[in-house]
Amino acid sequence: LVFASAIGLQTPASAQQTVTFQIGAFLPKGEGGRVEGDVLAIDRQYLLFDVGDFNGLLVGGDWSFALGRYIEASVGFGYYQATAPAVYAEWVNEDGSEIEQDLQLRIMPATALVRWLPRGARAAFQPYVGGGLGVYFWRYRETGEFLATDESIYSAAYEQSGTSVGPVAVFGLRGLVSPAAMIGVEGRYQWGQGDL
Repeated sequence: LVFASAIGLQTPASAQQTVTFQIGAFLPKGEGGRVEGDVLAIDRQYLLFDVGDFNGLLVGGDWSFALGRYIEASVGFGYYQATAPAVYAEWVNEDGSEIEQDLQLRIMPATALVRWLPRGARAAFQPYVGGGLGVYFWRYRETGEFLATDESIYSAAYEQSGTSVGPVAVFGLRGLVSPAAMIGVEGRYQWGQGDL
């Protein structure tokens, strides 16, 4: 969910443009929504961690422009990063302390969207729905202590990054607070998959 504040730029009505600043939460699928072979599902077989720890702050911005009275297009970019602490479920260090790791996920989505505003872009109160395409620049990292096949413990950092492409669905509600500024809320559902 995104809390958005928008500022209208001084342009003719036929070329109305908006810059939107967003702050909200990024909520990855929970443990029950993960597919077979998902890295977090595999990690849960031998590590103890809370998938909810990957819920985190999302910041971003969009540049929108009118394609008519009821349609607008936008391009935007965001940033999210969260870390989940983890420990081995069935093994400990020789001194009895936990074998600890940090699992870190970072996603920087770049999006191209089209929104339909059934009440029009000039209405004081503007519900909307839309969709588009996202390019997700991601990095997944595991750092800390690891258990080798001979049951020795070693410190390491494993990291992989990549780019995924997937659809985005949006719905929201915004309202004018002045002739040149709006405030609103928006929900986005994004799909993306990366191979590790």
